[in-house]
Amino acid sequence: MRRDRWPAGLVAGLVLLAGCRGGEPGAAPAESPASRYDPARELGALFHDVQTAGLFPDSKTFVDARPLAPVSEIVAGYEDARAGSSFDLRAFVEARFRAPLPAGEGIRTDTSRTMEEHIHALWPALTRPADDATERSSLIPLPNEYVVPGGRFREVYYWDSYFTMLGLVASGRTDLVESMLDNFAYLVRTIGHIPNGNRTYYLSRSQPPYFAAMVGLYATATDTAGALRYLEALEAEHAFWMDGAEGLAPGEGHRRVVRLADGPVLNRYWDDRPEPRPESYREDHELGQTLPEAERETFYRDVRASAESGWDFSSRWMRDPSDLRTLETTDLVPVDLNSLLHHQERTIAALRTFRGEPGDAEVAGRFSRAAEARRDALLAAAWDPASGFFYDVRWRTGERVTDRPTLAAVAPLYFGLATPDQGRAVADRLARDFLSPGGFVTTLIASAEQWDAPNGWPPLQWLAVQGLCRYGRPDIAETARERWLALNRRTFASTGKMTEKYDVVDPNRAAGGGEYPTQDGFGWTNGVALAFSAQEAAAAGDAAGDAALATPLVCRAA
Repeated sequence: MRRDRWPAGLVAGLVLLAGCRGGEPGAAPAESPASRYDPARELGALFHDVQTAGLFPDSKTFVDARPLAPVSEIVAGYEDARAGSSFDLRAFVEARFRAPLPAGEGIRTDTSRTMEEHIHALWPALTRPADDATERSSLIPLPNEYVVPGGRFREVYYWDSYFTMLGLVASGRTDLVESMLDNFAYLVRTIGHIPNGNRTYYLSRSQPPYFAAMVGLYATATDTAGALRYLEALEAEHAFWMDGAEGLAPGEGHRRVVRLADGPVLNRYWDDRPEPRPESYREDHELGQTLPEAERETFYRDVRASAESGWDFSSRWMRDPSDLRTLETTDLVPVDLNSLLHHQERTIAALRTFRGEPGDAEVAGRFSRAAEARRDALLAAAWDPASGFFYDVRWRTGERVTDRPTLAAVAPLYFGLATPDQGRAVADRLARDFLSPGGFVTTLIASAEQWDAPNGWPPLQWLAVQGLCRYGRPDIAETARERWLALNRRTFASTGKMTEKYDVVDPNRAAGGGEYPTQDGFGWTNGVALAFSAQEAAAAGDAAGDAALATPLVCRAA
């Protein structure tokens, strides 16, 4: 069957539409997500006491644990028992909650296999079936199967899933990609946005909005993509990100939108709850207690907004890279977030144009104009001609954060916003300062946070390599890809693991930093490795590289 393409002139970023089919994406489970178990709110003093006591080394364990009795009974029992002189908090919790197991636990690794064979065999272990809506849990039940990252990450994660899908496409699992897209459309329809992950404690925030890119990937990889099925969800997600934009005066912000002093509207990361994250409660609470009470809400919101960015944590968000208390995340317009929303707007415009129903042309025009206005505003605000690089921007003053360059600067290349001259300048800077023995380093600051040097992360490798291909620098792109794949393969051969991040400055050293040990599994690592491997095979003329044709911007040898 032939794969149709967009009509000429309707290519929107990475979206390539083949056709459509009817039907509502995902049937809802019996219970509404909003009615699910929220441990931080329902457990009250018990929650605080368990988390601050450090009963579990990882704060996420308790919020993922399942209560074995009605929560009201557990809370009442705690109030009655805790005053007793022989009360044992650990024994009380162990008798009333079932602790979760790591995702993918028990996988047997055979290092005599290739890395690619290992990843193909991992997909079943990292795939969850449709959830049971009757069990009491912080998990928001999803109607279709989905892939989780692995380890402590036992639920779906929003932006991770795009990069995981790259590998699913390379594995021929477009059926699973479709299931995950249907789940995300279900979340938009029932919650109003795609949360950080399908847990109740993630409901107040999202993550980088890759839904449009996922739809484009799926459309490109299949003969009848059904991309129009997701148009309503795409528009609803856009409305979530733009909530409050209409009434803003220059220099004002509301939730995820800000109006710059010179008038344009751009976006920032946010979270609606200015309080410690339940899944990292002890860490946030203890650090918050070192601040004056009047400053804590701002700090907690910036912590949570950093989590919405996916870069939790990084010197990118910190005025003082040695002090997490100096987070300024909500004061910044991120270059990557606004590149994503530009892509989303172009995707919606293209889908409306393709559909061609009454009123679609008008709506398509509105989204096209919004995308162009965003591009103009972002390039004017974030591009620094003196250093030839893109930076995040302090939206109240218009000041670029030029003292903290990061790999987020590749987003305007990946999504095609940058001019040719800007693309060339960014490429030169990447080759000079960011390209390391194992791939691209995330930032140039070694802060001990995980989204900083010396670490490299799979999603940023993909964005950087593909962005460089798009702007005519396959030489740098292929060098980076080769180094990253070599690091992945060497680590797998020596440890049997695919880890969430790698030390790219010293490839013989394990990656570190952050709030938890480096996790194994790992969804987006597997996805990017398979996609890069398929491109490598395609560049070599290997028939096994045909899967690379289903991923955007194949970088072939010059």
